[in-house]
Amino acid sequence: MTITDIAKMAGVSIATVSKIINGKDEHVNPNTRARVLQLVKEYNFTPYGAVKNTLGPKKFLLGVLLRSTVKSSLLLNSILETAQEHGYGVLLLESQGDCVREAKNITIFCKNNVDGVIWEPISDNSYERSQDLTKYMIPFCFINSPLQYPSYEIDYASLGYTLTQKLIDKKHTNIACLLKKGSIRSIPFVKGLRKCLYNNQLPYSDDMIFYTCDDSFIPKMLQYNITGAVSTHFDNALSLYETLNKQRYFIPSDFSIISLRGGCYDVSSHPPVSSVTIPYEEFGHHVCSEFIKICEKALEGDPSYQFSPSWELNHEKSISQPSYMKKKMFISVGSIHKDNTFNVSMMPQLGNTLKIHNSATSIGGKGANQAIGIAKLGHPVSLICAVGNDIDGTFVLNALEKENVSTQGILRNKNNQTGTAFIYTKSDGESAITILGGANDELVPADIENSSHLFRNACFCLISSEIPLETVIATARIAKENNVTTIFKPTVLEKMPEELYETIDILIPNRKEASVLCPEYASVEQQADYFFRRGIPTVIITLGHEGCYLKTKDTMQYFSASHWSAVDTTGGADAFISALASYLYEGYSLEKAIQIAMIAAGFCVSRQGVSSALIDHNSLEVYITKNKPYLLRPDSSKS
Repeated sequence: MTITDIAKMAGVSIATVSKIINGKDEHVNPNTRARVLQLVKEYNFTPYGAVKNTLGPKKFLLGVLLRSTVKSSLLLNSILETAQEHGYGVLLLESQGDCVREAKNITIFCKNNVDGVIWEPISDNSYERSQDLTKYMIPFCFINSPLQYPSYEIDYASLGYTLTQKLIDKKHTNIACLLKKGSIRSIPFVKGLRKCLYNNQLPYSDDMIFYTCDDSFIPKMLQYNITGAVSTHFDNALSLYETLNKQRYFIPSDFSIISLRGGCYDVSSHPPVSSVTIPYEEFGHHVCSEFIKICEKALEGDPSYQFSPSWELNHEKSISQPSYMKKKMFISVGSIHKDNTFNVSMMPQLGNTLKIHNSATSIGGKGANQAIGIAKLGHPVSLICAVGNDIDGTFVLNALEKENVSTQGILRNKNNQTGTAFIYTKSDGESAITILGGANDELVPADIENSSHLFRNACFCLISSEIPLETVIATARIAKENNVTTIFKPTVLEKMPEELYETIDILIPNRKEASVLCPEYASVEQQADYFFRRGIPTVIITLGHEGCYLKTKDTMQYFSASHWSAVDTTGGADAFISALASYLYEGYSLEKAIQIAMIAAGFCVSRQGVSSALIDHNSLEVYITKNKPYLLRPDSSKS
């Protein structure tokens, strides 16, 4: 086969064939060029004297330079197949992240006079090495490039949008994003996620971006009420799946996960994570076929750098509606302090110097204690309170994270300090408390209004009165508007406002608090009846080691306290209220819930401190199973 034969079959002159195969065909008709090149490829024609041509004839050989042939195996296989289909061979090299090696590989391509180079660059300096290719008039294209130059890319922004929309369609609003540092997918993926959130009128926050999926993710998940996650890498999604399972969060009932997935995973051998396969093979075919057109000057229009095929989710086994749509949230509204506890032999008295035996520092405040109590009993809970912009504020927020209490309702007051409590406890468990309210005193009704969205899916709101009274009233009103059951602990309150008689469902004062609020009656029964007649349907007056008294429309009953040796009574009421609300939500009758709450309170007062002394769900039910198993039978289904 000679150049004359090629010219005759193509119906052109020998000079035209020579121009085309030697790259000097700027003014040749595109159809003519395509016809000649097709014949040259079919007959594997090499012109005589090619070695003397400095530019070199077309060799129908593509250079492919990848960062790693192993990691890009699917992409590479597709490029090889597509090149072969078009009559091209491939000279394959890899840089392995080495700049020197990348430069040497470019030199090899030039020496072999390839017709073009498909190049996956490794750094910002890579573009400088393209000058050698330009010198030899060798066209090239970038793929998966970190450079600010045109590059063929899979449309990860579209994928980020698609995966995020899948979760939004399931009613998720707080969505985490799992990334890998340095991955080319990360920036465009987050761009797509942000666009999707914006189009759905949902906020974006950098706090929802994660690079690790270990146990540290769980506190953040609870803090920000995250209900689902999108992931750029399948191994990250699998890691999160396993982490959540270890902590007894089940997929998808408690949490939803959706991920991108490379084709190298055998999904049958992994947990069923919903995923979209990254189309490496289709992408390789697109890049190679379009680049060959560029090399043959047959491409019409501009290159299609963004590759956006249709995406298909493999299944929906790991995504569902968010857990809060199935499991209600608890809310605690009240004070939060840094507690300083002192063990003393007698209470401080005027004119006396008191020796402290030992001391401890912990998180405290009625609002925080009750929130932690609910969390330890296995329920999601949000705390609405105020802290200062100081070290103590950071201390209590970190403590809440460790206890899995959501802090999205907490206001950080820049003009006041975090509340502080000074607690004096005697060996018999009796205690006296002095409080510096700090930021607690500036928690205003507007702060509750700003957190009103938390009430939409709540079951119980636990309210304590170590915050401004008008804020207590606003909280009870908003809870009532959202059909949320309110439990009120009237600490430091001297008089009950009329508004609270209309909005409180369960009132739980202790003996002293009841006497202050109702001084005209001496007996517990009369005081409870007074509150009931004023409009509160359930009144429980706690009596310390003597138990409590219950008054409802149908019941007037005393309950005995559990027999525990008191060490510190500070948190007994908080433990009681947390357990009462928890078991009422679980469908237990009021009478059974009170008895279980008595056990929780007894456990708490038998230990030093409050937050650390609050009982967890497993310990409580193990004790009840051994001692009072008849209590662990709910009387109805969950509310």
